Amino acid sequence: MKIGVTVPNNWGVEDPKQVLEFGPLAEEQGYDSVWVMDHLFNTGYIRERLEDKPYYHPMSTLSYLAAITSKVDLGTSVLVLPYHNPVELAKYAATLDQISGGRVILGVGVGAMTEEFEALGISMRQRGSLTDECMDIMKELWSNRLPKYQSKRWDFSDLYFSPKPVQKTIPLWVGGSSPGAIKRASLRGDGWHPTGVSAEGYALGKAEITETAAAAGRDTSNMSWSTRVEVEVHGRPSSDRAAARTTIPGDDSGMMTAALKTYQDAGVDHMVLALNSGDVTALKRLMEKIAAEVLPEFR
Repeated sequence: MKIGVTVPNNWGVEDPKQVLEFGPLAEEQGYDSVWVMDHLFNTGYIRERLEDKPYYHPMSTLSYLAAITSKVDLGTSVLVLPYHNPVELAKYAATLDQISGGRVILGVGVGAMTEEFEALGISMRQRGSLTDECMDIMKELWSNRLPKYQSKRWDFSDLYFSPKPVQKTIPLWVGGSSPGAIKRASLRGDGWHPTGVSAEGYALGKAEITETAAAAGRDTSNMSWSTRVEVEVHGRPSSDRAAARTTIPGDDSGMMTAALKTYQDAGVDHMVLALNSGDVTALKRLMEKIAAEVLPEFR
């Protein structure tokens, strides 16, 4: 099982250089991937946590990390697709994939923050269909020499699009565990990447995705199976919101290893450890502990 770790682009760290240090650090310590989050406004629960402190753009952060690392995968967990123009995002992601040598993974989701949708003038009721179309458009742009797509929102053909990714197509891992997310992963996803689900819940979701995909004639043998779970940095969940989800204790390496093995047994092949804190010193200490005492159990 591969193991990645989050970079605190979303935790109000005032000095961006401190955020960027986590990329090379994760690579040196043997993690397989680094991951960033996506929101455009500090509103809702993010405002409660950060007020006006920095929440750095995920793709910009990954672009810099691509230049100062060479091996770790570079992932988003997750991009809120309705917030983004799919053509612009496809070009940015393909460019980043070229720059990084084919290391990009895009975790994608529909979003759930009403205040942010309203601020952006985007219909929250249409976020599911927007996400589906964004996924289809990006795959079309990455895969075909003369891409074409037609819908009520989009209409293009006989146009070149470049660059193409280094990878055949950039993997799109579907976030979420709702019925809509399960269906989206089954029919469109290159992987499944929910947040804070239990190992038991993950196994059930994986089985449902596999069954739904098979009924639609879709082969899931090459899908990636991932999840993001918070590791408690200060001996407790980072928020009431996090407490409502499954978390992993960070102060006991044995318990952490056992918890990760239950996810491995449930079918997870790429675990993302969410270290949810803006305390840079504590994050580095925990990353070092996990690298020394937990990662070797999965190598």
